[in-house]
Amino acid sequence: MSVNAKKCVYLHRVSYGETDAMGVLYYAEYLHIFERARSQYIRELGMSYAEVERRGIYLPVREAACRYRASARYDEVIAVQVTVEELRGASMAFVYEMINKETGQLVATGMTQHALVNGTGKPVRMPEWFKLLVLGGTE
Repeated sequence: MSVNAKKCVYLHRVSYGETDAMGVLYYAEYLHIFERARSQYIRELGMSYAEVERRGIYLPVREAACRYRASARYDEVIAVQVTVEELRGASMAFVYEMINKETGQLVATGMTQHALVNGTGKPVRMPEWFKLLVLGGTE
């Protein structure tokens, strides 16, 4: 189901170690930054990702995409807006929009699709407490 979920903005300063020889954010780092934004998103809804796992729900990525629009460079601050776009019985999708905080330029867009699995990796239906958390920020 398509959802109208809360949006979160994660701020990230590009570190030297995340860049290539030209001082540009290395392409694979975008997915790491999406992960940090996703973790903050869940935390802002009222629960840490660690607590979600303690309750037996894991969210392995089953698909990821990133569309690079402009370069992010060393020491720039980028704002990543993240939200949940879709909830299904045993899966969900997050979408991301990365913007240079100083210039307002769109740097990248992306998405990650996640399965919901238990501690043994078996797919599970989304528990009601998790659905309420994602939709409303409460459990």
